[in-house]
Amino acid sequence: MKIAGIDIGGTSIKLGIFNRSGKIFQFVEYDTESEKGGHYVFEKLIKQLEKLKTFDAIGVSTAGQVDRKKGIIAQEAANIPKTSGLKVKSILESHFNVPVAVENDVNAAALGEKFYGIGKEKNDFLYLAYGTGIGGAIVVDSEIYYGKSGFAAEFGHMITHGHGKKCKCGLQGCYESYASTSVLIREAKNIDPSFKSGRIIFKKFYQGDKRVRQLINGWVDEIVIGLTSLIHIFNPSTIIIGGGIMEQEILIDMIARRVKRSVLTSFSEVELLKATLGNKAGMLGAVSLHIH
Repeated sequence: MKIAGIDIGGTSIKLGIFNRSGKIFQFVEYDTESEKGGHYVFEKLIKQLEKLKTFDAIGVSTAGQVDRKKGIIAQEAANIPKTSGLKVKSILESHFNVPVAVENDVNAAALGEKFYGIGKEKNDFLYLAYGTGIGGAIVVDSEIYYGKSGFAAEFGHMITHGHGKKCKCGLQGCYESYASTSVLIREAKNIDPSFKSGRIIFKKFYQGDKRVRQLINGWVDEIVIGLTSLIHIFNPSTIIIGGGIMEQEILIDMIARRVKRSVLTSFSEVELLKATLGNKAGMLGAVSLHIH
């Protein structure tokens, strides 16, 4: 069985052809051109899929809140305009005549880690991805927990600072307004406009730049504030942490040490693990929708 695994993000779209074991046979990555809107994005995706060899099913990981039963984007993706109500499943099924499954991007990444990555031996865990915002997923008995409306685990919109900064969502004091990677980069640019990426910031950190060290230490403290609340609520055995910034090995150690000091003693056995699939997590999670 060959499955097309698709990961739709605001910056790029990743598309691979996989077998059931997660082996990849073809891979394409191209610019989303998100400013042109959701319908254009999917027209372009169809053209890319048509270039690939035969596949038996399609799995889609996409930004935005997803009604997975209907296979639609229920609430517009913040970084791709004109996606609200987009009927992803029916569009692709009618064109390719194969079964299509659709999942939110962070849930898909968590499923990727569960079935093909660091979470293989874990039946229950929390997953958080730190990037432009903060995404979350809850895995219970090897399945995503969706909640009543299907949108559980909006960890980025926990209120960690009462009456705090205004978030893009309209609320005040959201976790991602303090602990996302975009916040770190924005604050770093106030130190030096050339600090435009996590890679540059951490290069200065390792070189001993005191301003950057202070900035990162404060940012890690903000990460820990949110994780402490999640640990006290869920009492998880494992938290898997993803997002490009977390490729910095030192970060997981910094976070884990501070979490251990921050939580109640009876919760301190939680294991923090770095996600291992990188930019393939969403695609592989999309693939798993047709297998598990």
